Amino acid sequence: MQLRGTGVGGGIAIGRVLRMADPLPEPVDRPSDRTPDVEAERAAHALVATATDLAERGRHTGGAAKDVLEAQALMAADPTLATEVANRVRGGATAERAVFDAFAGYRDTLAGMGGYLAERAADLDDISQRVRAQLAGVAAPGVPSPGHPFVLVARDLSPADTATLDLDQVRALITAEGGPTSHTAILAREKSVVAIVGVHDAATLSDGDLVIVDAGSDAVIAAPTTEQVADAERRIAERAAIAAAPPEPGRLADGTPVPLLANLGSAAGAEEAVRLGAEGVGLFRTEFLFLDADRAPTVDEQRAEYVRLLEAFPGRKVVVRVLDAGADKPLSFVNDDVEPNPALGLRGIRALRAAEPVLRDQLTALALADASTDADLEVMAPMVATVEEARYFTTLAKELGIRVAGVMVETPAAALIADRVLAATDFASIGTNDLAQYTMAADRLLGSVAALQDPWHPAVLRLIGEVGAAGAGSGRPVGVCGEAAADPLLAVVLVGLGVTSLSMSPSAIADVRSSLLGYTREDAGRFARIALAADGASEAKLAVREAASALRGESGTGSLNRGG
Repeated sequence: MQLRGTGVGGGIAIGRVLRMADPLPEPVDRPSDRTPDVEAERAAHALVATATDLAERGRHTGGAAKDVLEAQALMAADPTLATEVANRVRGGATAERAVFDAFAGYRDTLAGMGGYLAERAADLDDISQRVRAQLAGVAAPGVPSPGHPFVLVARDLSPADTATLDLDQVRALITAEGGPTSHTAILAREKSVVAIVGVHDAATLSDGDLVIVDAGSDAVIAAPTTEQVADAERRIAERAAIAAAPPEPGRLADGTPVPLLANLGSAAGAEEAVRLGAEGVGLFRTEFLFLDADRAPTVDEQRAEYVRLLEAFPGRKVVVRVLDAGADKPLSFVNDDVEPNPALGLRGIRALRAAEPVLRDQLTALALADASTDADLEVMAPMVATVEEARYFTTLAKELGIRVAGVMVETPAAALIADRVLAATDFASIGTNDLAQYTMAADRLLGSVAALQDPWHPAVLRLIGEVGAAGAGSGRPVGVCGEAAADPLLAVVLVGLGVTSLSMSPSAIADVRSSLLGYTREDAGRFARIALAADGASEAKLAVREAASALRGESGTGSLNRGG
């Protein structure tokens, strides 16, 4: 039996299913049998116990997991929420119902703000579950720890769940919900975890079922045959050999160079990116310097971080994106207005123009760091939609000492006039996550429309092709730094659309490099035309996969060398 979903990357794994418990049901809305004082004490104890547990788990966990858990601990201990719970208890509600309603109300408020704050809404759902589990005296919902390797099957994973995955035990992830740009998918790419998301029939899998999780084919094979297991084991061994091979520059089979670059969120990941074969950095996100602060960092504070990054890539290209504030990353010192739809509001370059001193300081710090290091620094502006915005940023950047300035193409507007945008700047980098969101009118953080957030959709690919053609016509480079670049087969299509470099999570580089080596520029162009002619994302992906399989059959080359 085969179940279908959206594969993340091209990995494959074999293992036995272990299901994550479904969330606790909504508590019954009825008056409490206890006194308000007793209920208030129960609720207060559960909140404190949950906050303590999350903080303790954070202390024993490193990296991003520590930050996520500590943030959740602070939410659980938030006095505003505690007061809201207490008020509801005094009104006669049970502690369970008071917690549910208080957290749900706060969650809905954050979800309505969109973007980054909407992500925090998911955290509140998770905390509410944990507090109510404390009240019920049952284990908190979360990733099981059986003490042996397993394939995790879940409805979806919360940020806290994904942050605390034991990657030595979890062989693969299968989720019923989510799309290619969901939190689970992004984590799977970053951590090289085999994953298939959006498997609507995942509920049919039971604990102990043997499955093959084939992300490259978007398939979960339940109760596989002996031959299918043997084939999967062979492919796993081939992938391991590819990952262990010495890194080399990205290129097509005919020698056409396709630089493979890293997406980084801080300088701390630079060493690992180099080890995994990154030829430079295609997207360095600078938000970590600004988030959770009540003021912008100084020029000197920023310069020190930028120097740390650039020193890790001597002689190599490093593309830095200036602060992408607004929408999912609101900052009071950039734009503190409450907007009804922040994803379409004052964000990216628009927000920076409204707070130009912040932009000037950042560009100055980058120019100073560039002057004292040997990397080839390029700087780009986010969310550009007009030629005038491209011209404004490029002019200001060069005025402040930046040698190479470019823009991100994340809106259909910029893609459709890419020839004129590129005439006003030095390069373009396509952010496929936002481009898909705006093209398909589907919020990238909203699970209910996850299926529409697929960069394989011909409408999205056509816009990418417009930018690629504009780049070829003007002699300007065009990169992709969205999650699409990490898809081994889609990477070939992107090159066929005129993309000249690909930037991705470092863990995806080996798979993408191997895939590119299996095809010529002529193959890539043909795959692009096939994808553009399809009616939808799934049809485009299937048609290209079939064309690649036919090509493999003609040439007799191995499946992994053809992006399978």
